Amino acid sequence: MAITRRPNRLHHTAYVTKDLEATRAFYEDVIGLPLIATWTEQDELFGKLRTYCHVFFELADGSCLAFFQFADAADQAEFGPDLPSSPFIHVALHVDQTTQADLEARIQAAGMVEPQTYVLEHGYCRSVYVTDPNGMIVEFTCDTPSALEPAIDAARRASAHADLKRWLAGDHHNNNPYRTAA
Repeated sequence: MAITRRPNRLHHTAYVTKDLEATRAFYEDVIGLPLIATWTEQDELFGKLRTYCHVFFELADGSCLAFFQFADAADQAEFGPDLPSSPFIHVALHVDQTTQADLEARIQAAGMVEPQTYVLEHGYCRSVYVTDPNGMIVEFTCDTPSALEPAIDAARRASAHADLKRWLAGDHHNNNPYRTAA
């Protein structure tokens, strides 16, 4: 069956925070995402009446990063935000080169340094990583112009399934033409 419709864009991603004010200060004051909604709610969830606050920080395309904080300490403990400390669990946000440089300067001005922040040159993109007040890693990704060329994009799309099949079969060789194997 051919899929003819797909989601338009990210609406929001949601996380749990220990400290809504520290989260607000990071995303609004340092990163520059405006707080656009705060909902305080009470719902019957998972067999219990739970009271929580849900805040939304808006990205330029209208999508949001959202965070919950629970009124009850037991609910807070049950639902998070203790995230696994893995650089592979993160949210990545697309930025242009100027915005990425501006973000790096604001992050540095906020006193955030390694290991809380780091840069990775993937070759096809440059990524700036920062750890938010909740321990979540946020990546600000700027694609390199050459990686966006139509011929390169078409080639990646055409080989995506074959590349995955190769990997699953045990062939783990590097296929990133922008970087060499370590």
